[in-house]
Amino acid sequence: MSNRLMVGGQAVIEGVMMRGPGLTATAVRDPGKKIQVETKPVNSISDRYPILKKPMLRGTVSLIESLVIGMKSLSYSAKMAGEEDEQLSDREMAGTIVFALVLASVLFIAIPTGAAKFFHFVTEDPVFLNLMEGFLRLAIFLGYIWGISRMKDIRRVFQYHGAEHKTIHCYEAGLPLTVENVQKFSRLHPRCGTNFLLIVMLVSIFVFAFLGWPTLWERIASRILLLPVVAGISYEIIRLAGRSENPVIQTAIKPGLWLQYLTTRPPEDDMVEVAIESLKAVLPAEEIVEGTGEYIKVGTEPVQVP
Repeated sequence: MSNRLMVGGQAVIEGVMMRGPGLTATAVRDPGKKIQVETKPVNSISDRYPILKKPMLRGTVSLIESLVIGMKSLSYSAKMAGEEDEQLSDREMAGTIVFALVLASVLFIAIPTGAAKFFHFVTEDPVFLNLMEGFLRLAIFLGYIWGISRMKDIRRVFQYHGAEHKTIHCYEAGLPLTVENVQKFSRLHPRCGTNFLLIVMLVSIFVFAFLGWPTLWERIASRILLLPVVAGISYEIIRLAGRSENPVIQTAIKPGLWLQYLTTRPPEDDMVEVAIESLKAVLPAEEIVEGTGEYIKVGTEPVQVP
């Protein structure tokens, strides 16, 4: 993949969003079975402030921007799939993101650190209590993933997630983007957001382990304030994993790949078609050999992806 752009994406309602070096594209199959594609320029704040591209900073920037882009893509896909009359306004988008962050803070920060107090009967050692909190957080996360994977509508989104991964694998392998070629590849990918979230959970265990055991509200505040540090470390790990063939690194990311058996499903051919159109829409024009589905080598630096 040395001469390939580093692209990323996510599954949306009846479609796939891909993010390339200069564009994001959301491809959705509408109720009439046609593929609708919306492209938008990538306007990253790190382009205006290059310091944000530095290690440990770029992870937080990427996480926030991916959340915003993902919400906008979900809004568009819901409209195109016939599930919403209108796209979300900027105010509604901001409200939705804030609600999601608050819910995540309650579910993965407040509840685990509050429940860890029940381990006081074992020991008062703060390191032990922090470790127990981390394992509770991990258990809640895994339970949450397992629970939503059982929902019928989510399973279909997870099929598009599989289509996204397979399509990116095919592109990175340098093969023409055809349904037949794409379906040959694995639905698991080392740069997947599932991998990132699992790494966040594991990194947080070690980051928070030595913070002592102050009051509940102080523990919650410290976890929230240190999230950029956790995100920064996690981003650098997954970035390295996506580029390295080192067997130690590849072994270390195996749990994240296994977890993708829950967050992805084998896609149908028409889902792969949607993912292909989304990816093609973000590739530079000079890289596409028109009408063949093939690509030529271009000297473009990889872009940062979530």
